[in-house]
Amino acid sequence: MIAFVRGNVAALTVSSAVVEVGGIGLELMCTPGTLAQLRTGHQATLPTSMIVREDSMTLYGFADDEEKVIFELVQTASGVGPKVAQAIVAVLSPDGVRTAIATDDVKTLTKVPGIGQKGAQRIILELKDRIGAPTGVAHASTTTGAAPWRDQVHQGLVGLGYNPRDAEKAVDAVADQASGTSPDVGALLRAALSSLSKA
Repeated sequence: MIAFVRGNVAALTVSSAVVEVGGIGLELMCTPGTLAQLRTGHQATLPTSMIVREDSMTLYGFADDEEKVIFELVQTASGVGPKVAQAIVAVLSPDGVRTAIATDDVKTLTKVPGIGQKGAQRIILELKDRIGAPTGVAHASTTTGAAPWRDQVHQGLVGLGYNPRDAEKAVDAVADQASGTSPDVGALLRAALSSLSKA
């Protein structure tokens, strides 16, 4: 399997990055937080996890090895596939996931799109003995601070090549769509891109 990818970032989309490796463009599915750290034309090294299905092979890219470990571990819980696993690492830091599971924090896990109360309880039950203790390594968590989705969407837009001022206007344009305590950052990013394309 492909453990990591290193090469120039050839393109960025709302949900993926294309990294050129040996003349081949590999598409990596990434969280908005990871995409925000990438720049087109710059070299990047991303830990990866390949998910093979009967009808597809999908490569997921991560900001660091900690995210990759959590992504792969949470999929060993019943009912957690790669999309929900990616949503978990998008919404919570690796330590945030460990802390939530270690302290039976169902409420924090249900902030992740696609995880309900029963799903959160099942994840805690199945992973509590295997997740390990929080490492204390600082990660950007999208669940802390005031309106954290604003920073995520803004970083995502800047990472896609928009200037900070236009990105800020697009964030303001979609602010009324951010409902609840943990709005869907991916959906808001797509809405912001849509507003920029109309401008």
